[in-house]
Amino acid sequence: MGTASSAENWMQVRPEGLYCAPADIYIDPHQPVERAAITHGHADHARPGHKSVFATPETLAIMKTRYPDDAPSMKHLLNYGEKTDLAGDVRLWLAPAGHILGSAQVVIEHANQRIVVSGDYKRHSDPTCTPFEVVKTDVFVTEATFALPVFSHPPLGHEIDKLVRSMSLFPDRAHLVGVYSLGKCQRVMLALRQAGYSHPFYLHSALIRLTELYEAHGFDFGEWKPVSDYKGREKEIMRGRIVLAPPSALADRWSRTLPDMLPAMASGWMQIRARARQRRAEMALIISDHADWQDLLQTVDDTGAKDVWITHGRVEALEHALTQKGIRAKALALVGREEDAD
Repeated sequence: MGTASSAENWMQVRPEGLYCAPADIYIDPHQPVERAAITHGHADHARPGHKSVFATPETLAIMKTRYPDDAPSMKHLLNYGEKTDLAGDVRLWLAPAGHILGSAQVVIEHANQRIVVSGDYKRHSDPTCTPFEVVKTDVFVTEATFALPVFSHPPLGHEIDKLVRSMSLFPDRAHLVGVYSLGKCQRVMLALRQAGYSHPFYLHSALIRLTELYEAHGFDFGEWKPVSDYKGREKEIMRGRIVLAPPSALADRWSRTLPDMLPAMASGWMQIRARARQRRAEMALIISDHADWQDLLQTVDDTGAKDVWITHGRVEALEHALTQKGIRAKALALVGREEDAD
């Protein structure tokens, strides 16, 4: 196959984002463009305003839910592994990324080369999405959100058990769990069901639309109810129960209406105590939808890539570690990527 230097001739960083020149298509652009391939539905990757969009059916459904007034003139629904030929002798297909529902790696083949743009991804178990799939490649484009040795994410079941034990220890406290509305909320709900939690969930209104979208795609979370259905002392029913809300709600006046509220936060950042204090979390649940340090390094090894381009996150640490292993690594300095994209 070819070299990374030649790949840079046709895969470029432009103000709008990562651009495949021969096919005139951007990957996760942060500004409206004519043609875009979208890795997943989080807001820092899936922006509105594109005229033509290539994505999985689930990602397009998420975009329609989040941007109901935005309607691309052309929607190209691609299932995992389904190849499509674009202009300029470019072939594009999608592979599972294991990040959230419908998340994908964009695989681009051109001039006897392959570039895999991972978007955001994780290697840990997630009952709400298709697991990450390794794709051998010449150039691997990776995130670096948790690219520091301190980040080692425990198994999902370990953190869910922590939450279940707390409910047993504090049966009179409403356990308010801060979760992102897309992916984290549904992952926590389903994992709790699998751990035997059988009571209704109580959901902040900001979580409802996307939870209903997951249900439309076949996921069963059991009984859940909007918190807004309960006023005043009616909220006593939430003692000893799980209440799910966006992270911002933990410090909001809204949370203080819950009976003897115990605030928890589900995020990979909870491994850092200062982050837990910042979120006012009494209980830190280390539940991440991104690859941790070891999984980032392992994934690069698994792909066989000799060249790694890093989009965002702790870029310098990952670049240094890969260079030490003899891999050519460089930062792309893409703008518009956020740590908390929900």
